[in-house]
Amino acid sequence: MLRIASKLFALSLLALVNTAQALTIFTCEPEWAALSEELAPGAKVFSATHVYQDPHYIEARPSLISKLAKADLVICSGAGLESGWLPALQKRAANRKVIDGADGMLYLSQYIKTIDQHETEFFSTKHVHPEGNPHFHLDPDRVLKLALVISQRLQRIDSDSQQLYQQAFEQWQKHWQKSMEQWQQQAMTLIGQPVVVQHTSFSYLIKWAGMDAIADLEPEPGVPPTMAHAQSLIDDARQEQPVAIITNWYQNDRAARWMSDKTGVKHLNLPATVDLKGDINNLQRLFDYLLIQLQEVQ
Repeated sequence: MLRIASKLFALSLLALVNTAQALTIFTCEPEWAALSEELAPGAKVFSATHVYQDPHYIEARPSLISKLAKADLVICSGAGLESGWLPALQKRAANRKVIDGADGMLYLSQYIKTIDQHETEFFSTKHVHPEGNPHFHLDPDRVLKLALVISQRLQRIDSDSQQLYQQAFEQWQKHWQKSMEQWQQQAMTLIGQPVVVQHTSFSYLIKWAGMDAIADLEPEPGVPPTMAHAQSLIDDARQEQPVAIITNWYQNDRAARWMSDKTGVKHLNLPATVDLKGDINNLQRLFDYLLIQLQEVQ
């Protein structure tokens, strides 16, 4: 039923497209590409990264430079997530529309409160961000706020299509809020459930659902798990009895699988973002999938 509703929703958005020249939108992560396609029907949307790729580390390839050079709007998570590669792209693309401070450059972390903020950064890894955890697309409440931010920015840079963007947002918001009612009901069964994680990719979802991350397979954020560290977590896992050991699709899950074998706790390998070329190709479907998977391991 939800799949049919999603298709009808997508068709209704396409019906809103008018004759205005389509914007070209470059996104740093696939979740924002998926959301942009819904909020800016008819726009040309591109994502620099995909679901099987760690967004902290990508190469500033000529193809990305070319895409950025043609962009009218760039949408990124911010909070330092893209600091290892985006500045180099901006410099080489030489597109004044999307330099920092321009209306065409949108860092979404500036519009919401992030969790896990730190005064200083760990010298050994770029995965700890003073500005906070940048994976906030896995909180439905924050996504709702940020969708409005994106819509307002679209209206600012393309005022001729203001009505188009307003209508697209209103339809998306109605569908999203209805989905949230269902997700909140599903999350009621997850409150207080302990899990072991690998990195902080799912921290916002875990917090939103009221679950408890009791341990992290990474000895330090961004540092790959070691067998010694995993071994040190065995006793805690047996005592706390987590319902799952969670990794994401782009991670090496060897330590998680080893710990699962030792403890009998189910290993759950989940997408940390949308799969633009697969079935989980928008944020609604992503939350549907993640919550179902979490419910099934209880």
